[in-house]
Amino acid sequence: MIDVAEHLAAILETVVPLEPGPRDVAAARGRVLRVAVHAAVDVPGFDCSAMDGFAVRADDVTGVPTTLRVVADLPAGADLDPPIAAGEAARIMTGAPVPTHATAVVPFEDTADGLAGGLGPVTVLTVPRGPGAHIRRRGSDVREGALVVAAGVRLTAGRVGAIAASGVGTVSVARAARIAIVSTGSELRPAGTPLRRGQIPESNSLLLAGLAEEAGAEVVLRTSVDDSGDGPRRAIAAAEAAGADVVVFSGGVSAGAYEVVKNTLGDLMRFEPVRMQPGKPQGFGRSEAGTLLFGLPGNPVSAAVSFELFVRPALRALEGDRELDRSRAVVPFAAEWRARPERAQYVPVRIDRSDPAFPVAEPVERGTRGFGEANGLAVIPPGTRATGAGDPVEVLLW
Repeated sequence: MIDVAEHLAAILETVVPLEPGPRDVAAARGRVLRVAVHAAVDVPGFDCSAMDGFAVRADDVTGVPTTLRVVADLPAGADLDPPIAAGEAARIMTGAPVPTHATAVVPFEDTADGLAGGLGPVTVLTVPRGPGAHIRRRGSDVREGALVVAAGVRLTAGRVGAIAASGVGTVSVARAARIAIVSTGSELRPAGTPLRRGQIPESNSLLLAGLAEEAGAEVVLRTSVDDSGDGPRRAIAAAEAAGADVVVFSGGVSAGAYEVVKNTLGDLMRFEPVRMQPGKPQGFGRSEAGTLLFGLPGNPVSAAVSFELFVRPALRALEGDRELDRSRAVVPFAAEWRARPERAQYVPVRIDRSDPAFPVAEPVERGTRGFGEANGLAVIPPGTRATGAGDPVEVLLW
């Protein structure tokens, strides 16, 4: 048997990141940035008001109450730069350029009549903290040429907004990795159709396709093959015709007599047991065209755990993502657990946050129904003799 880390390392060594391409920033959310973005302009691009109020000369309002004559009205987007003499003010809205001669902004709420006073004389009731009060200086957020978003990160809404705000309209990103999901087993039938003795609903392709999409991949094929013939090879051909970068098989990789993936793809894939539970039987390789091939166990929970540990990191590596793993947290385990000293165990858990100050990891019910309620995997390393209630465990979070 090989270790989990060893199997993952062999997979990642095989991954060749996809070629990046230009994309309008408006269509780039969710993709991985491959070339760092630097600001094209100062942000903000001019000294602007941080409040709705009045632009004033700070020296005019060192004592209060003070009444000033309003000589201009400056909405956001105005390109005016009216002169502000001693004893004068300009009504100004948030985001508008501050007149050159103004040195502070007094918010409406610090005046006698506020917005209701219109453009008549304004009486200031509170002394501003000094020159620069409520003014955002040019470049105070980002200077032209400064790093906005580093390469190798997935573009969130916040990052897209920061890029657009810095004056950059096109970014270099990788497209989504394309994946085909192939369930194997002569016993499989589409969910919702009548079943005869020995048949079961096919669910793995839906489960794995969903995990793939959650990882940022595009599912280009979802199908199933039976336990006889060359179905896996035909599935690979169909997947490659659809543009797949990755083909994931569930089932057919263990030690039984009808392991169709293992029996037909031995020239393309390596099949080795991995020191983990669930998910001991694993397969990995490449097609002649270079498509990544994964062989996962047929048990749904085992397949999902295997996907999380091996396929998901590969999909993210294909996009050039620096963050291959799930977020992790160490929390108390809520149950006694008999460990397997020779294997790493991955226990589906639900993080109970009913007490926000003391979250705990509760093992879910075994099987697909329980897994559907899980929001993490507790990791019990090999060599651990037992885990008791209250013992800290590391949890992969989703």
